[in-house]
Amino acid sequence: MKKSVLLILIGKRKDEAVKVQQILTGWGCMIKTRLGIHDGVLDNCSDSGLVIIELVGEEEKKLELTRKLSVLPGVSSKLIDLEVDK
Repeated sequence: MKKSVLLILIGKRKDEAVKVQQILTGWGCMIKTRLGIHDGVLDNCSDSGLVIIELVGEEEKKLELTRKLSVLPGVSSKLIDLEVDK
């Protein structure tokens, strides 16, 4: 069994989250699971965030999505493939 997980760290969430969301929307058919995490609530909201995404589909497209996110200022992304023997 193999899983592809994309980790996205957003440094200035209030500035960059809209751009990240636009990219993810365009690639939405590849996203099986998505989890967004940031510290704080209400007036105490942090300016950084972490998005964890389980991807499906072609490896080339996964790598392209990772590159598109990485070129955004204040955004870092890393694709990780995990596999276990059955």
